[in-house]
Amino acid sequence: MTTTPNLTPASPLRDWLAEPTAGQVLRGLLASQGQSEEALAPALGLPLEQLVKMSGGKFPPELVDVLVTAAETGQVPEGLPTASPTGAATAVEPDLGVEIGTPEPWTEQVTPGRFDGQSVVVTGAASGIGKAVASRVVREGGRVVAVDISADGLAALAAGLGDAVVPVTADITAPASADAVLAAAGGRVDALANVAGVMDNDAAVHEVDDATWARVMRINVDGPMRLMRALVPGMLAAGGGRIVNVVSEAALRGSAAGAAYTTSKHALVGLTMSSAFQYAGTGVQINAVAPGAVATGIPMPAAAPYGSARTAKMRVAIPRLAVAEELAASITFLLSEDAVNINGAILPSDGGWSAA
Repeated sequence: MTTTPNLTPASPLRDWLAEPTAGQVLRGLLASQGQSEEALAPALGLPLEQLVKMSGGKFPPELVDVLVTAAETGQVPEGLPTASPTGAATAVEPDLGVEIGTPEPWTEQVTPGRFDGQSVVVTGAASGIGKAVASRVVREGGRVVAVDISADGLAALAAGLGDAVVPVTADITAPASADAVLAAAGGRVDALANVAGVMDNDAAVHEVDDATWARVMRINVDGPMRLMRALVPGMLAAGGGRIVNVVSEAALRGSAAGAAYTTSKHALVGLTMSSAFQYAGTGVQINAVAPGAVATGIPMPAAAPYGSARTAKMRVAIPRLAVAEELAASITFLLSEDAVNINGAILPSDGGWSAA
């Protein structure tokens, strides 16, 4: 039994999972780490060799050769170290002359009462980073006006977090959505997290179609601007408020995404910086968080041939794939009063990707 002849380390992860023997090996390795195939959902479009490089050691480099062998022969190699964590292959680390330990797993530390008596608007709240932000704010005493286009997702969020969640099913690109959010808030809004966003298909400018360009700009730029425009007057009248715009690693460089997404996130940085300057001294603070690679399950369109080939070569510098709760920790800090004296900051929350 042999596999698809064109399957290579540069093939996307979804193709490796679809190959019977290689898929068995991958699923076995995940099971040995207490994970399921669902954990790989955000990375299905990534080449296998990139997943290995950005996995933080969870997928050792030797795995590529093992999977190639399994795919070519149709057999799981004897003694394959995927049945248990103790048998797992380990990556060879460079000798730096010092002992390097295993990083401790991160544990979320909730700050009780940090948002007591406060109302926070969170867009994209039904899933991913937005859901993690909404959950953290509620668990720290706040009330969340949760905005998303998915009514079912919002219903599940409210069912899990209780009456502290006010769900607003709305398309943030629609002009009327800002009014709906204000009405749901029913008064003062202390903070706004503009999290909702969409990816492009990695298209270079000669590949961009008008529909993709317009959709990305509407959701990633127009929506946040409209909510800021609607909520800032109330914050000014109250003597303060905090806004966090979620931008991206693509707001810090040109090699992280396609032309439309990169442009939209650079624009959102411009909106953040301009607003931070305009309202400095009023008590209204506007900052941004720039995530790197995050396991959120955000839908990824089919990749544009030219642009995706270029960006794929640069993504090998991604240190690790973060989880949504890690981004929520950064975002909720800037949403809170603990962020006093921080205004106009663009905070990379990317594991060091922007330092590369």
